[in-house]
Amino acid sequence: MSLLPLVFTSGWASGINAYAVVLLMGLFGRYDGVTAVPPALERTDVLIVAGVLFLIEAVADKIPYVDSLWDLVHTVIRPIAGAVVAALLAGHAHDSLTTLAAAAIGGGTALVSHLIKAGVRMGVNTSPEPFSNIAVSLTEDLGVAGLVTLALFHPVPAAIIAGCLLVGGVALVLFTLSRIRRFWQRRKERRAARALRTAQAA
Repeated sequence: MSLLPLVFTSGWASGINAYAVVLLMGLFGRYDGVTAVPPALERTDVLIVAGVLFLIEAVADKIPYVDSLWDLVHTVIRPIAGAVVAALLAGHAHDSLTTLAAAAIGGGTALVSHLIKAGVRMGVNTSPEPFSNIAVSLTEDLGVAGLVTLALFHPVPAAIIAGCLLVGGVALVLFTLSRIRRFWQRRKERRAARALRTAQAA
């Protein structure tokens, strides 16, 4: 019964920061003896690669517009990572059919949370100062760390929180999209005004 909540939460977290999910789970499994973690995530090479990529993302994710480019590149990577992690979690103790179902849930959830994150970041990038990006990125990192940790020890409460964040994220993206439209509309109006002033001056 704890597999589905763990898969769902890991999928949500993978859509936000897949490298953090792999790194955290691997460290918990290797050094804290958490049995729910698949042995594949505890390997030294996996932990090193995940750690390096996590550090790169930690920087790129806090720079305006670079974060959106990074999100674009990871539109494929994060859902795949969510599916792989979910499959490993299921394959660790269950049959192949359960593994396929878990992969679909993990990958699908990761895709939705990734699209939410990308949409929110596009809205944040309309802000003229860089501090919003840093604050949002740190909040995401802490949220992933907190929920992954909670999911490994208390899967059901973690899944409930992840579900609420997913629903809230959809509402936030709808608000963000309207903000983006207003941003581009104001920019278009300013360009038109400058063109008109130039034409009048001539």
